[in-house]
Order: sequence, then structure tokens, then C-alpha cells
Amino acid sequence: MPTALVIGASRGLGFELAKALQADGYQTFGTTRSDDAELPPNVNRINPVDIAKEDAGAKIAVALGETKLDLIIVNAGIFMKETFDAPSFEDEVEMYKVVSIAPVFLAHHLYRTGLLASPSKFILITTEGGSITLRTKEEGGGNYGHHGSKAAANMVGKLANDFYDKGITPGFMKTDMTRGVGFDQYYESAVEPAVAARSTIDFISTLTHEQTGTFWAPRGPRDIGEAERVLRKNLPTPLQLLW
Repeated sequence: MPTALVIGASRGLGFELAKALQADGYQTFGTTRSDDAELPPNVNRINPVDIAKEDAGAKIAVALGETKLDLIIVNAGIFMKETFDAPSFEDEVEMYKVVSIAPVFLAHHLYRTGLLASPSKFILITTEGGSITLRTKEEGGGNYGHHGSKAAANMVGKLANDFYDKGITPGFMKTDMTRGVGFDQYYESAVEPAVAARSTIDFISTLTHEQTGTFWAPRGPRDIGEAERVLRKNLPTPLQLLW
């Protein structure tokens, strides 16, 4: 039986990823920040784990014991809205810690403790919001910590040749994190987390070693707001994104 670990599995996309992986026959582990957070049935709980803390990777390694992982999906994220007129130093630091610093330390601990199967896949769930190429004047500015931390996470994925890593954006989703953050005009038409989870897992199953350090939108350009404006019309699905 293959094994999978979902970092941030208590709600939204993470919950649906863990649920789908369990249904697909994976022995699935999920991390949560609190003891009372909900997880899908039969998903093994690892908690409390705050990946913004330096000891998160060590805690996960201890909880796994000798269980080797075939698939790790780092899904945990945080979105704190801000503007140029009212930036928050504390909020930006927190976003960078969770989104772009934590994956390095998680991978380090899992790799050094021998808990990555060979072969295995280490997946970062990021966003097109971290693509410098896809940021346009028409889309506007603001949310510097969000975009900057996602761009940094994409760079982690690009640089991390010590472990086999890919970046994936599941598209703009209808979740608690995306409600009321300035994109309400797109919220009702956004993809449901369960749909995004299924397409993400199906795409992950096709990834090869040669695609290490690449950035993909499994659902293609339909959920990537600036893709056709910046790139071209009639883009393929799945779509490899530019950094």
C-alpha cells in the first residue's frame, strides 16, 4: 500500500486531497494545527503541528516512526490581506514562514531521517499568484506578502534538486481562505476543492523525475486569470506555467 502525507489537511483543498488519497488506496497521514480539527475518515492524524515553527519537521518524523512516504503534498498556506497603504510586517513574516520557509525544513527532516521512499514525490501547492510572469498592471498590486511568499515557494521548488520537487497551482478555489480577500467577483464561479483535489492527484500520478522543479496548472488555463492575456490563446491542459 502506498503512503501519503498531506501537510495542512483539516479543511479546503487539503481535506479533499487527504480524502481522495485515502479513497485511492493510500495509507494517508494528515497534519493539523489543533487536536480538534476535522480530518476525513481513516486518515491518520499528526497533530498538533504548526509548520511555521522550526520543530515541525522533527515532530512529523517522530510521528511517522519508520513509515516511508511515497507522496508528500505541502498544502498548508495562509492569506493575510494587505495594501501598500497598510502593510503588516508581522503578517508578511508569517506568510513567508508558512509558505516558503517551512517546506525546506519539512523536506530536510523527512530526507535526513530516511522517511522518503525511493522513488517518492514532494509536491508544493502554490499559486499562479507567485508567478512573476503572470503578474500584470491590469490585475493591480497589493497583497505583497501573499504574492512574494508564493514566488519564494516557487523558487524553493525550482532549486530543490536535493529532493524531487514540483510546484502545482490547483486554480482559484472556493474556500474559506479565498472568501472576502478582494476577489469576491470570482468566488461563486471558482472551482470546488473536491474537484481541484481530484484533478491534482490525477496529474501528480503522471509526473516523472524529469519534471523535477517545474510549475504546473493541472486544470489548464481556465482557472488562471492572466494566462491567456500574458501567454496566448488556446493553451494546453495541463499547462506548464512560467515562473
